[in-house]
Amino acid sequence: MTSTAPDSPAHLDPRLGKLERHIQALMQELHQARYEQRREALTDALTGVGNRTALVNAFQEAQVAAARGAPQPALLLLNLDGFNALKKSAGHAAADQVLVTVAMRVRSAVRENDVVTRLGGDEFAVLLPATPQARATAVGNRILAALEPNIDLGNNTVRCGASMGLRIAEPHHTVEDLLQEADFAVDESKSEGRNKLKVFDPATLHARQLQRQIVGELREAIRSEQLVLFFQPIVELATGKIEGCEALVRWDHPVHGLIMPDHFIPVAEATGLIAELGRWVLRTAVRQLRHWRDNPATAQHTFSMRINVSAADLQSLEFVDDVSEALAEESLPPESLVLELTESAIIQNNELDRYTLASLHRLGVGLEIDDFGAGYSSMGYLRKLPVDRVKVDRQFVKDLGKDPSQLSFLAAIQEVIRSCGLEGIWEGIESAEQAEALRSIGCTSGQGYYFGKPLPEADFTEQLSRQQTWPA
Repeated sequence: MTSTAPDSPAHLDPRLGKLERHIQALMQELHQARYEQRREALTDALTGVGNRTALVNAFQEAQVAAARGAPQPALLLLNLDGFNALKKSAGHAAADQVLVTVAMRVRSAVRENDVVTRLGGDEFAVLLPATPQARATAVGNRILAALEPNIDLGNNTVRCGASMGLRIAEPHHTVEDLLQEADFAVDESKSEGRNKLKVFDPATLHARQLQRQIVGELREAIRSEQLVLFFQPIVELATGKIEGCEALVRWDHPVHGLIMPDHFIPVAEATGLIAELGRWVLRTAVRQLRHWRDNPATAQHTFSMRINVSAADLQSLEFVDDVSEALAEESLPPESLVLELTESAIIQNNELDRYTLASLHRLGVGLEIDDFGAGYSSMGYLRKLPVDRVKVDRQFVKDLGKDPSQLSFLAAIQEVIRSCGLEGIWEGIESAEQAEALRSIGCTSGQGYYFGKPLPEADFTEQLSRQQTWPA
């Protein structure tokens, strides 16, 4: 009788099977651990949705598919409205609960293969593989609708809408390009109100970039004396004698030449640069008036200087002091300066505006409503404002002579102005006939191309030194 050797294969079979099963179990655990590690590396710890790395990976996969002929992916980027205020008022725990709820609602509103990610803070992104704009817009609107209901925080409820931007990828895009342009669309959405979806518009981005460029160049223009003032006369209709001039700013750009204010004043107003620009105009105009009064060739013209004042000036606590200091530096009486304000700048009639206007009136400078009748045209507020003059908009003069009833209408306007104790200046006079018609109904002062176009300082000074009356 023979026996199996202890180390024969048959004897080792049971032990080998057990070892193989053990190794397989270890491999499965290792595989699961690596899977969990990869999953954690791609997951936002708070909300359970993907993180930035997951977004990058999903975008790269979508690009590969697009290179093979699939449609380009779309990116929806959203920021929660009022989240920082919520965090301060309700606390971090409540804010975290809101983020978790938002993540769940976003995930419930998208398709199975759409990748929901949280990029940090209150910013979420959803990558939509192979999705045209119309379908992406529909998904975005579903997300916004899902965010509409209040979120229950236990002690109270909150509503947390979102501003959303949509950008369809292009072949040259990196994920950072896509995020940056979607973020621009988010900013556009925020400017239009809560719970809005805004599609990225390259033309709007270009306009904003151009605006930033203009602001930078305009700031440099103020510092480097690229701005210049032109001057247009205001005359007594009866005598042709100059009684004032309006200072009009121009930008002498080193590349583009002379730029009219319509092209840079709105940018200055929109970006807060208008106060600095206005301060430069004020001091330069007052300095020029002092120069004319000191120059023997022009000293006989003791007229006033008019400058335009923005709504931002009226809202500035320093503006009255700026005016007072500018006049004091040049030893000019307050009445030598007239500030022109548009109807839109003063129609708000808030407390700070009223204070500023009252302070300027006490200082003694002239106050004039510019372009009167072009906007709100409310005669009722003429008696309530501390203004001295009204400059009637050019639209009322342009048809003078074409319509027989026009002159009677202008006479009625002039009578209202006179009855309010104000002086009327009529803009847009372009002919002797218009000037004579206005004089015949009691209008005393006018401005327009008939009397002279805006001129640079040297040309205006030359005309002042050559003549006593206008038109030029």
